[in-house]
Amino acid sequence: MGALVPSHALVKEIELSELDYMQDRMMAIQNRTGNPEGIEIMRFGRALCLYSKTMPWGTFNTVKGITSDDSDYLDRIMDFYRERERKPQFEIVPSLADVDFLKRLSDRGLYQSGFHVSAIIEPQLFDEPLPEPVRIEELEEDQFDIYAMIHCRGTGLPDNGIAPVAANNHVLYRRPGWKFFLAYVRDEPAAAAVMRIRDGVASLTFAATLPAFRGMGLHQYLLKKRIEEAARSSCRLVVGQCNFLSQSHRNMERIGLKIGYIRTTWTER
Repeated sequence: MGALVPSHALVKEIELSELDYMQDRMMAIQNRTGNPEGIEIMRFGRALCLYSKTMPWGTFNTVKGITSDDSDYLDRIMDFYRERERKPQFEIVPSLADVDFLKRLSDRGLYQSGFHVSAIIEPQLFDEPLPEPVRIEELEEDQFDIYAMIHCRGTGLPDNGIAPVAANNHVLYRRPGWKFFLAYVRDEPAAAAVMRIRDGVASLTFAATLPAFRGMGLHQYLLKKRIEEAARSSCRLVVGQCNFLSQSHRNMERIGLKIGYIRTTWTER
């Protein structure tokens, strides 16, 4: 696709990759027998509204893809979350929301509560060998307990979350485009990462490292592994997400990803 020069078309492609993988993830969890996480997915215009009864975190309870053209749906969206006793959270992408739309959010009691980076790179091969104690392998289907342990302990979740995290990710294993990786240090599982490929775009959807193995470069190795996987899959674009100026953001910049845009999060007071 040539140089990744900022444009409205590129912004829309980045946003679509994030929206698409999250919708697919939520649909897979929703389709578990009995929908144990209480997933609901609603569309209001272009806006995608995600909700989970049992997972209160913003990732699973957010409005994605909304633009200024969806202003007339704001009250219906607010009611959707309030009826479920959840504070609405809106992800606002630059160039897709104008000043009038932001004023409407403020008038309804929402405030800008955070920033989030969407970083991009063209797929490539790094051809750099891993240091001897480290190896990276694709996750086997019977290893989701290991993945979930790293997911929980690497993000500060309690161990009683391991079983549901394993179940909610296992449903993605045979779903088209999803890939999971484990990084080992001296044969001990130390870090994990996930990606999804669709329509020539690879999304780096998650990564975590156990506290005991931080500072060893595992996150960067997993970034490179997934970017190389995107190259081998003939992708034209790789998109990653992280908090602004987080360690993940710095690692992405170090290996060549650059900011595609910084979106804002708006939360009800």
